[in-house]
Amino acid sequence: MAENKEALIKKDRLRFTKNKMSSTLIILAIVVNALYFVSIYRTDVGTYYYNITIGASVLYNLIFMLVAFLTSEGVKNYKMSYSYVSIVLGILQIARIFYLPAEAHNTPNPMVGSENEMVMSGEQFTYVTVCLCLSAVLLVCAGIVGIMKTTTLNNYKAELEKKQ
Repeated sequence: MAENKEALIKKDRLRFTKNKMSSTLIILAIVVNALYFVSIYRTDVGTYYYNITIGASVLYNLIFMLVAFLTSEGVKNYKMSYSYVSIVLGILQIARIFYLPAEAHNTPNPMVGSENEMVMSGEQFTYVTVCLCLSAVLLVCAGIVGIMKTTTLNNYKAELEKKQ
């Protein structure tokens, strides 16, 4: 009976508190994404990054951070659709690994002229890949937690409606 009462109190508290866990996970994903793009944009390898690809990357990062912040506010207020957006953003973070980082890691550095030295070193590639993967995991976890908490809250509200 005591466990049941505690579970009921937990559900009831959801009505009066924000989903801070999901929101915080998304904010952390934004911070990790910032570490990713700082690593990419501070790299100086001649004119390799001075093209439309880097422009698209900068634009994507700005849009990503804006959407992710909006998503953090949505999941904080138990809006189910934002939980799904968080999961989609996480999947897109994984897909990004195969775009700019993978291309730079597999392209010979034009400044060196050697076939063995790439635009992006193995260490930097590992670092940016870990950043994107960590950001993706944080976003997906935030989405899953958001779905679970929102479902619990919605079911509890439905129970309360039936009792009245």
